[in-house]
Amino acid sequence: MDRVTFTNKGNTVVGNLFKPDGFEQGTKYPAIVVTHPFGAVKEQVPTTYAKLLAEQGFIALVFDASYQGESGGEPHFSEFPSARVEDIRRAVDFLSIHPDVDEERIGALGICAGGGYTVNVSQTELRIKAVAGVSTFNIGSARRDGVGPLGAQSAEYRSDLLRRSAQARTREAAGGEVEMFSLIADNPKFDMNDLSTIPAMYLEGYKYYSEIDPNPRFMGTFALSSLSQQMAFFPFEGIELISPRPLLLIAGSEADTLYMSQDAIERAKEPKELVVLDGASHIDLYWNPEYVPQVAEKLTEFFGKHL
Repeated sequence: MDRVTFTNKGNTVVGNLFKPDGFEQGTKYPAIVVTHPFGAVKEQVPTTYAKLLAEQGFIALVFDASYQGESGGEPHFSEFPSARVEDIRRAVDFLSIHPDVDEERIGALGICAGGGYTVNVSQTELRIKAVAGVSTFNIGSARRDGVGPLGAQSAEYRSDLLRRSAQARTREAAGGEVEMFSLIADNPKFDMNDLSTIPAMYLEGYKYYSEIDPNPRFMGTFALSSLSQQMAFFPFEGIELISPRPLLLIAGSEADTLYMSQDAIERAKEPKELVVLDGASHIDLYWNPEYVPQVAEKLTEFFGKHL
């Protein structure tokens, strides 16, 4: 594994490059950009899949998003969709000129929000030849409308969040403190004394990031000032532009975000495929040994065929 860096509009983006087993200098390999979920860092689920893909003969690049993890950008712990999309383009830049990469065989894989960003950038980034998402998450609709029935948000609450985000931006512009926001603790609908009020994705995500695969750089809260930009993101608009390049989405049958993958696939043109793993939740596809090998097998088949 090589530690690598590239830049995104003045920010240093820090990544890890995984090479195939039996790597030979001078050979050109297919390569895959792996984009992490909201809040995650490169060492978590992206590395899980990058290692598995490298074992199957691919070069795989994972990186911390701008404003997050080891990468640069202030205010840190911000989630800017425009920066996240540009991170992927810059990652493709990096791979396109890498001496060990076949620039005509570059694919992209995104997990959770990373899947939404990957789908979005691939609409207009023709250097990406094959597109895959695991537990694909539409961060724009999630911030505007909530996640599933439990997390459904009213128009009034959405307006209140936008007002608060605007006020946070004004404070920052005046040199004030960056206000942080928690998707669980700061939502008045969610009651930590009654977990049935909280979407399963958030509960299982908390366990994954705090117990199963913890990392001190994990973004548990984010800058409230970036919330308005998240609401303004519509990742699946224009998804038909991915065609005739192939699109694969993988989701769990029990995921409270399954409808997001279904929406994306319905909008997309052929060739496209939605694989639903029976019994799996959204977070199961990050780590659960019952499902991760199934996901990796499907990804290997997909990228092997199209790259």
